[in-house]
Amino acid sequence: MIWELRHGVVDFSTAPFLMGVLNVTPDSFSDGGAFLRVDDAVARAREMIAEGADILDVGAESTRPGAAEVPTAEQISRVETVLPRIRAEHPAVPISIDTRSARVARRAIELGADIVNDVSAATADNAMVEAVRETGVPLILMHMRKTPESMQVGEIEYDDVIEDVLGFLTDRVAALADAGVGREQLAIDPGIGFGKTVEHNLSLMRHLDRFVATGLPVLVGASRKSFIGKISGQDEPADRLIGSVACAVWAAMAGVQMIRVHDVAQTRDALRMVSSIRNAP
Repeated sequence: MIWELRHGVVDFSTAPFLMGVLNVTPDSFSDGGAFLRVDDAVARAREMIAEGADILDVGAESTRPGAAEVPTAEQISRVETVLPRIRAEHPAVPISIDTRSARVARRAIELGADIVNDVSAATADNAMVEAVRETGVPLILMHMRKTPESMQVGEIEYDDVIEDVLGFLTDRVAALADAGVGREQLAIDPGIGFGKTVEHNLSLMRHLDRFVATGLPVLVGASRKSFIGKISGQDEPADRLIGSVACAVWAAMAGVQMIRVHDVAQTRDALRMVSSIRNAP
């Protein structure tokens, strides 16, 4: 499968692709506030591209556990200050907009975004389906229990986490197809850390091949997540580099096509080594 975008091409036969995280928010779990200033965000985008990021994922709303919804106007304001400068500096680099809002998605696409990355799988805003259908941009559908504010609240239970998450995503793909969105526009994401326990996250990582087997492009974002910290003993998200890279390597070996990361350079080095070993005689 190939996504022929307005800015660049994503040819999944050459996967995996690294998606660099750029949160222009004051409260994201790992780097909240670090790139709120426009100059800092543009510099970070430049740095990640130099380190080997294939796609930039720009987020104007934190979706960390417990995060409250950010007003659409505020999200748009953040996007409008950052996205045009990044696009002007990097005309051939695909950019995704990490949002649940159709209005934010449409404005970001007008400003140069190529992909919508929706943690609600287009369930939070009914207008998202129309926005994607009309613009023709790819849409990444992620599984999330409840909302960011409530996803880790209370007892977290699944009948079978693999079947439940896979079934949800399969149903969402079918629903979008019924609404006129082409299957070739869609990718899926099991939603590591979004309403799951440590055990759920590990099980999803262990069985990523089940998601790859759907034939749809798969995105995994385990970078710096709390389950890594609980296993490694690292309380600070920025200290979870080794565990994050290990998850990225595992995802690549499972055939995942897109890996969302904070630490681009280190992950790129690890994936190059995996590729070299795999291709050795």
